[in-house]
Parts: sequence; C-alpha cells; structure tokens
Amino acid sequence: MSAVLSVEQLYKTYGDQAVVAGISLSIMSGECFGLLGPNGAGKTTTLRLCLGLSKPDHGEIRLRGFPVPRQAREARMKVGVVPQMDNLDPDFTASENLLVYGRYFGLSDKAIKARIPDLLEFAGLTQRAHAKMSELSGGMKRRLTMARALVNDPDVLFLDEPTTGLDPQARHLIWDRMKKLMAQGKTLLLTTHFMDEAERLCTRLAVMDQGRIVTEGSPRDLIAAHIEPEVVEVYGEGLAAWLDAHGARRATRFEVSGETAFCYVHDATALLETLQSEPHLRYLHRPANLEDVFMKLTGRDLRD
Repeated sequence: MSAVLSVEQLYKTYGDQAVVAGISLSIMSGECFGLLGPNGAGKTTTLRLCLGLSKPDHGEIRLRGFPVPRQAREARMKVGVVPQMDNLDPDFTASENLLVYGRYFGLSDKAIKARIPDLLEFAGLTQRAHAKMSELSGGMKRRLTMARALVNDPDVLFLDEPTTGLDPQARHLIWDRMKKLMAQGKTLLLTTHFMDEAERLCTRLAVMDQGRIVTEGSPRDLIAAHIEPEVVEVYGEGLAAWLDAHGARRATRFEVSGETAFCYVHDATALLETLQSEPHLRYLHRPANLEDVFMKLTGRDLRD
C-alpha cells in the first residue's frame, strides 16, 4: 500500500496561537482515516492545509504524490471534498449543481451529464433531479453535497463532519455509501464528533487536541490500550454516598461528570453486586468504546 497523503511536522499559527503544532501522519490507499478531536483541536485547519487552501508555516505535505501547496491544484483534480457546511448554489436544481461543479474540473458537459444519474442514485435523490435547493430538506442537501464531491470520480475524499445535523436514517444511508466508496478502493479522510461513526467506519484514526496528535491507531487497538474493558455508568439519588462506600474501592478508575459516575473496571461483577442494594441508583453496564478513549485523552470540559 502506498501513502495517498503524507504530512511531516506540520505547523500553522494564527497570531500567538499554534492551531496545528507539529503533526505528522500518513494515510494509505483504500483506508478510511479518522481525525477526531474537540472543537478547536485543529482538525478543519489540518484539512485546509492538506488541500492547499491555507499555507503552512512549516512542514511538508504530499497529496497524491504532489507537493502541497506548490502543486495543490494538480493534487485536487482527483480529490473530492465534503465541507463542514453545505455550500450548494440556491439558484440551481440538484442536477445543475452537479453540472456546474463538474466544470471546475475541466469536464465536458456530456461527461458530467452521463455521471449525474448515478450520482443522484448514490445520494438517494433520483426523484429530486429537478428540485431547487429550497425544496430539499437538510438531509437531502447533505447527501447532494456528498454526491457533488464525487463528480470528478476522485481517488481521495475529504469529509469534514459529513453527518452533522442528519437524522438516524440519513446517517445510516451515508455510512452505507461511505462503505461502498471504500469497497471501490477510494481513500477517505473523515472528521467527526460521532464516536460511533468513527468506530464503525475508520480503519485507523488519530485523536487531536490543542493542535497535536495525542494518539493514533485502529479503534479496537486504541480502546484496548487506553481503557479498561468494562464500564458501569451510575446515576441517581445517593450517588456520592455510594461512591464513598463502594465505587471508589471497586472501580479501577472512575470519573464524575454532572450527575453520572463512569466506573472503569476489568471485571464489573463486584461493582454490580453493590448496586443491587441501591434502589435509588440506576446504572448502565457496557463494554468500553471509543468515546471513553476520547474523553480520557481530551477531558470532559466543554470546548467552545
């Protein structure tokens, strides 16, 4: 496998703030690589740097073998981008949005029109080909934006929070489409705040915080490396007293967030036994997941 995107010691500052602070990563052909992090971690800035839309202060970027930003235009000819916010033209129909966008890549109208039926089918919008943007729901617009990113038959897709704001049905449809793209050999770079999405789709991922990569690996490997295998979430009246009497001793590690205690254990049997005699407490016993890793590494404080 060859690296479709390689980044070495990438830095970007705005004023006195280092938004990207020396990250390095390599994304291989055919994989879905996730870039996770709280708001302000530097994810979108990293994507913009890799696409040549912003100039780095330091570092090397190669996208599809081209140096970026020096040959960013050549690199982007076979790259598709789904931005964080939809930017479809409100004056055009669904088909016209695809047609006009395809012209930016030097494609002929004939070639684009030949692709439009498949792109609309991919987005589940075949019956909406002639609909104006005002007639489409938010989920439809998001799916059309994803279809638009495929108009040039890209080798690489940059997906910046592609399912934000979608209902569960639309999210699952986009997940299914992303899996089909991977099956076709496309390379995906995904940012998302949905940990279940990353855990389901990503072959590898990196967690960013304050402009740095704090860990990298497959979702399963990161869960095994950073978190105890079982989690008991406990909440309700008397939580503090129960923690003092049992939780702190029975749990390998615990965190309190709001009215919930997250107890991390290798074997939850003894902890669950103490909860049987606590009728005012409610609890959820589950396996550890990627969200637990994310919270441990980046903290539970709100980011704005």
